[in-house]
Amino acid sequence: MDQITFHYDTVLSDVHMFLPNARHLMTRLNHVGQPGVYHMFRFRMCAEKNPVEGGGRDLVCPIILKQLNPVLEQEEENTDDEDDTCFKDIIRIEHTMATPLEDVGKQVWRGAFLLADFILSKPEMFRGATVLELGAGTGLTSIIMATTAKTVYCTDVGEDLLSMCKRNVALNRHMTEPAGEIIVRQLDWLQHDLCADPDVEFSWAEEEVADMYDNTSFIIAADVCYDDDLTDGLFRTLYRLCSNFTHTSSIFISIEKRMNFTLRHMDVSCEAYNHFRHCLSQLQDQVDGRCSFRVEQLPSNFAQFLLYERIEQLVGETLTHIIITY
Repeated sequence: MDQITFHYDTVLSDVHMFLPNARHLMTRLNHVGQPGVYHMFRFRMCAEKNPVEGGGRDLVCPIILKQLNPVLEQEEENTDDEDDTCFKDIIRIEHTMATPLEDVGKQVWRGAFLLADFILSKPEMFRGATVLELGAGTGLTSIIMATTAKTVYCTDVGEDLLSMCKRNVALNRHMTEPAGEIIVRQLDWLQHDLCADPDVEFSWAEEEVADMYDNTSFIIAADVCYDDDLTDGLFRTLYRLCSNFTHTSSIFISIEKRMNFTLRHMDVSCEAYNHFRHCLSQLQDQVDGRCSFRVEQLPSNFAQFLLYERIEQLVGETLTHIIITY
């Protein structure tokens, strides 16, 4: 019998679609043959307030907001990139371009930018904190968080993705607070326990597990709700983790509504977002005496530090704050 090969549609983040004069350098092929490319993002470390225009929204100088797609020389990979990494306003991210749905974590998404902007707009809130990111993907948001937090546990699944994330952390070590660190670890939402096997790369050490449960003040996640089964796994994981934390913590989740025409509704809708909202409601209604959850939507009128389009589907009730109390 002839072998049947199934070809799956690929998806490409809007972040990578409209880049003026974009030129990418392929850095390597991963284990499934996907090319990795470097992309550099420059952001403004502080914003100015315009009290008149934009309804009081923070405005950022457009000259500062630039995306760079440098053509890197081959020898740069074998040298200490002091010229590229000495600036606190430049982030270098390795990512892939179009991927199948199961590999979208290897791309950069607008929800990560929105959450990064929120972090940059409130550095004192996160200063010195221990933070856990779920579904970190390329690690961009964890890297931004490390500009102010003490410890960031940057988690996802898949050895190839986690290896890419670890390389991005190393590329951006200039961003981390002097006393802080980013720890890349595996955290599978569909598994009940953390992987603590010392023979498995990206597994958790015993002291890391204890530190995460004892000291985590914030959980963050960006653009992680696109599959209902994974969304269910996310909320089970949130409940399991938060039920074992030793003190009050907060969760910040950003999500972009992706509208599609569905035969079920015969209309344009966003079923993934609707399911996310349903899970939020269930979490808030959870009553078991261990902890309680209060959900609120945050306005998205904080300063924009990174260059991306804040479309309506990104800023309208898509930044969620969950407060956990005991």
